[in-house]
Amino acid sequence: MGIGLVVRLKVHPGKGAAFEEAFAVQAAGVRANEPGNKLYQLVRSREDKDVYVVMELYDGEADLATHRDAPHMVENRGRIGPLVAERLGFEIFDAC
Repeated sequence: MGIGLVVRLKVHPGKGAAFEEAFAVQAAGVRANEPGNKLYQLVRSREDKDVYVVMELYDGEADLATHRDAPHMVENRGRIGPLVAERLGFEIFDAC
């Protein structure tokens, strides 16, 4: 069964462009190196430009575990982490 994740977060004011750039690097790594990932998409709120949602979809638990420990993820955490002010929500779903 597939697994979906939705992560809602807020970046520091004025850091949206830097966050989007860092996420694009990370997403390229996911798409190039994680065949079990089916969706890795960033969207921005129209109401609050500092609020983002990351939507993720994986074939299964092993693919999600691979994602968490992947070298491109580990490498980019130091770049993305300081841009995030707050994690507003995190939810895991079973894909239907």
